[in-house]
Formats: sequence, C-alpha cells, structure tokens
Amino acid sequence: MLRQRTIHQIVKSTGIGLHSGTRVVLSLRPAPPDTGIVFRRIDCDPPVDLPASALAIGDTRMASTLQVGDTRVSTIEHLMSACAGLGVDNLYVDVTAEEIPIMDGSASSFVFLLQSAGIEEQPRAKKFICVRKTVEVRIKDAWVRLEPFFGFRLDFSIDFKHPAIDATGQKHSIDFAETSYVKDIARARTFGFMHEAEALRSMGLARGGSFDNTIVMDEYRILNGEGLRDSAEFVKHKILDAIGDLYVIGHPLIGAYSAHKSGHAMNNQLLRALLADEAGYDIVTFDDEAKAPRAFTFGLVSEPEPA
Repeated sequence: MLRQRTIHQIVKSTGIGLHSGTRVVLSLRPAPPDTGIVFRRIDCDPPVDLPASALAIGDTRMASTLQVGDTRVSTIEHLMSACAGLGVDNLYVDVTAEEIPIMDGSASSFVFLLQSAGIEEQPRAKKFICVRKTVEVRIKDAWVRLEPFFGFRLDFSIDFKHPAIDATGQKHSIDFAETSYVKDIARARTFGFMHEAEALRSMGLARGGSFDNTIVMDEYRILNGEGLRDSAEFVKHKILDAIGDLYVIGHPLIGAYSAHKSGHAMNNQLLRALLADEAGYDIVTFDDEAKAPRAFTFGLVSEPEPA
C-alpha cells in the first residue's frame, strides 16, 4: 500500500516574511492521518487553524494566501511545494505571524527542515486526485492547463522580455517519474526587479526582500554577486511555485500541468475549475504500490538534499 506520510518530530526555524518584513517563528509538527497540511496562527488568542484548501486561497498578489475570516497566512507556496516534493501529506505548521518565512527564497530550507524531522509513513492509504478531464484557464496570452496523465509532469514557459532572463532557459519540463524534486527544482529562488520594489512596498509587499532571499535585477542584469544557481533558475522557480499552489488542493495530483506566463492567481483558478466539475477527477488510492504512478514512488523522498 502506498501510505500517507508525516514527520517524525517537531522542528523549528526563525526567519522574516518576504512581503511583511516581520520576524516569524515557524514550527512543523507531526499530524495524524487524513489531517492534511494545517497552518495555525499561534499568535492569535485563541489560536486559529487554517487548513490548506484551494477554496480558502484569497489574496494571490505575489504569493498564495490562506484566509479564514479575518485571519491570514501568506506566502505558503514554498513550504507547500517542499511538502509535495517530499510526499508529506499531514503536517501542522505553527506560525507566530501572518506570513511564512522566506528563508533563502527557494524551497531548500523547508526540504532541510522536513528531512531533519524525519519522514514517517502512516498506517493509512495516501489519497490522490486523479485528473479525468482536461481543464484550462486563459487570460489574454497567458494560460494554464491540467490534463489526464498517469503520473505527475509539469511544463512551464515564461516571457519576461528582460535581458538577464532572456539569456537563460525560459522553458522547462519535468517528469517526476524520471527526476526528483530535490535534485531539479527545490533550490530555485524567487526573483524580482529593482524598479518594482518601491511600488510593491507601497502596497505592503516585498518589505523583507533582500539579496539573501531574492534574485534581484535592474533593467539589464542580475545584481546578486553569486549569480544564478541554475541556468534555468527563473522558470524552475515558477515550477516550484506551481507545485506548491497545486498542493493546496489537499492531495497529490495525478495529471499533467502545463502553463505559459501563469502565476498564483491562475493556478488557483485552475484548481477551482477542476473542483467545480465532479466528473473531472476521482479520489484514488493504491493498495499495491507497484500499480501507483512511478512519479510517487521514485525520487520524491529518496533523494538527499544537495550540499
């Protein structure tokens, strides 16, 4: 049986929010089977639980934000991406502020925390959402699509018309039956532009951004002294985000995702469109692991984090 997973023990870290600039303490705790990923604002009195759900995503400006009533947890996508990449189904995420810490701008710090806590199988079958019908969202020349596919594959293309980005790979495809999340995606960092920084800060965004957690560009070049970690780091970060955005649906997706110029808002619209048609998907489990898609039995957990 392909089983659900949680972590073995509590792990903690401290950082700042990319957009709020607020210091936040993050604690990851084991959760029972069928809990899902549950964020908890422990700075509220009483604490407020915000279960990850596609229908609970509110604000999608520059990040994905869960909202229950007036309580929010924002910038959840990198942690959600790491959970998806390591096959973690059930987890409590305690935070002391309204934003998940940005760490180094990628998912690698969250991968490290989860692996440090130990990934533990649970005595319950892992549930998947299997895409049965193609669903698509289009806005002008941007589009995003989910199609039936026995596995988990992502194809993404970007078009920023910026010299530094144009000089890199702007298309990337990954099939998790062949390549692991940790090896190919987890270390890709978020990126931003100096000329947008002041406008974003006036909107209450990007207040915690720095060279330590963002690839920063002026009109012509990358300003970070160390350069890029990967020749396709920009588009790989968009894939990293997409994996996290998709995982808020509550279970791993069996299907093929493809996108051009998509972002958090369109990814969430795609999930809502999928959920709106009950004939478009099934909830499935695999009593025989050999019959499960190879994407979920190869690489997602077995690969160690790169040094």
